[in-house]
Amino acid sequence: MAKLKPNKSATKRVKITRQGKLKLRKPGTRHLLSGKTGNRKRRLHKTTVLSGTIAKAFKKSLWM
Repeated sequence: MAKLKPNKSATKRVKITRQGKLKLRKPGTRHLLSGKTGNRKRRLHKTTVLSGTIAKAFKKSLWM
């Protein structure tokens, strides 16, 4: 059987905390920023912790 490899794009987007939670930067800060309010852009600066179904899918692609 072939070796199972982690999804490279997922590994680059996510960091794993000590507790095993997934931490990532919010998307939407690269371009088209003039149409977004300052408040919204500031909120996008913060990192977020993934939970629920999305976290499960990411962990599956990371082979955790």
